[in-house]
Amino acid sequence: MAISFELIKTDPETGARLGRLTTPHGVVDTPVFMPVGTQGTVKTMTPEEVYDLGGRIILSNTYHLYLRPGHELIREAGGLHRFMHWDGPILTDSGGFQVFSLAALRKISDEGVMFQSHIDGSKHLFTPEKVADIEAAIGSDIAMVFDECAPYPCSHEDAVKAHERTIQWARRTREYLDKIGSDQAFFAIVQGSVVRELREASARALVDLDFPGYGVGGLSVGEPTPLMYDALDWTVPLLPAEKPRYLMGVGSPDCVMEAVSRGVDMFDCVLPTRMARHGAVFTTAGRLNLRNAKNARDFGPLDVGCDCYTCRHYSRAYLHHLFKTGEILGLRLATTHNLRFVLELTERIREALVENRFASLKKQYMGVYLTGN
Repeated sequence: MAISFELIKTDPETGARLGRLTTPHGVVDTPVFMPVGTQGTVKTMTPEEVYDLGGRIILSNTYHLYLRPGHELIREAGGLHRFMHWDGPILTDSGGFQVFSLAALRKISDEGVMFQSHIDGSKHLFTPEKVADIEAAIGSDIAMVFDECAPYPCSHEDAVKAHERTIQWARRTREYLDKIGSDQAFFAIVQGSVVRELREASARALVDLDFPGYGVGGLSVGEPTPLMYDALDWTVPLLPAEKPRYLMGVGSPDCVMEAVSRGVDMFDCVLPTRMARHGAVFTTAGRLNLRNAKNARDFGPLDVGCDCYTCRHYSRAYLHHLFKTGEILGLRLATTHNLRFVLELTERIREALVENRFASLKKQYMGVYLTGN
């Protein structure tokens, strides 16, 4: 296998896992949060800055890179690592979520998805095999299998169709990879909306195909948070203990903590960087809107316990000023803080797992984060 995963220990009280993921471009300790570099860049950050914040693996998106600059250009450049100057591991999403979000611009069949580019309207066909070829050209350490992500809410019939196509496409990907002799690590994606029997059937069918890791997709797409936790409770116990488990598109501190306690190892989300660009930041007492007038004369840091560059040098009042005046530095400083906040949280989780105190960390952290006290 192109990757290997070592399960170091499991917390007996909660099921949280401490692990180590070894890839062609480095070793990653888990649980881990992956900053999102959709188009080959983590917005406003250089690769060195992401690394200094604690980022050890990033995520990029197959759909966006296929359209711009094109996977063949990335291949010509020597792969995405060299093209974007990132030496660590890269995981590529298959683009399934992006394709299926183009509801008015795509047509789904068992063969694949015909869609129109959101950039210029040109038509393209994504099949499981083509997506595997694109991800090979990108050269990611971990590639996600092309799947169908059912929206929320959706009819039971639509949930069944997405579930069945996802399994079918995973089987085709497995056969194609064996045919071409690929050793790139592909993770299959469990789907099934918020229907228990579909989630369980999806997990069992995909585990039978023996992929080196498994994503849990189709969550954080508008469903109530308790339903997301239910879906994890149904799904995660059916995934192999010796392989990494990846909850796709989830990155708020409370959801990370809850998912870790359910045995999830990997996370990604655009939330930290997107929030930052809109003037909102994470704190241990919940989210803070920097544009609010109450921050204009608050000369304290964004978060008293944070060790990031922003909190060590700048005040809430200064960040409020930057956002009110539209200064680009505000976006960079807020992004620096938000990424460090989530990455530092996973560091604390790993440390607590080593020291057998994860349950107490979760209780204390969630008590403050959810109540602000």
